[in-house]
Amino acid sequence: MNVKQTLDTKGLSCPMPIVKTKKAMDGLASGGILEVLATDKGAVNDLSAWSKSSGHELLDHKEEDGVFKFYIQKG
Repeated sequence: MNVKQTLDTKGLSCPMPIVKTKKAMDGLASGGILEVLATDKGAVNDLSAWSKSSGHELLDHKEEDGVFKFYIQKG
């Protein structure tokens, strides 16, 4: 996976991970992959739903040591 940018939203509560993810995605070219790091458990559902509704693709997500990692490809 060719990650173009990593966004660290650890310690932020909803809706800030979504707000910061949207801003970061605006700066990526179509097809670019953004890695998002979050600690808010709500981000799992929120980023999945946001990706679908905004035309992006959530490629993968996983949890490591309490940190959620999301890989979103810009549509």
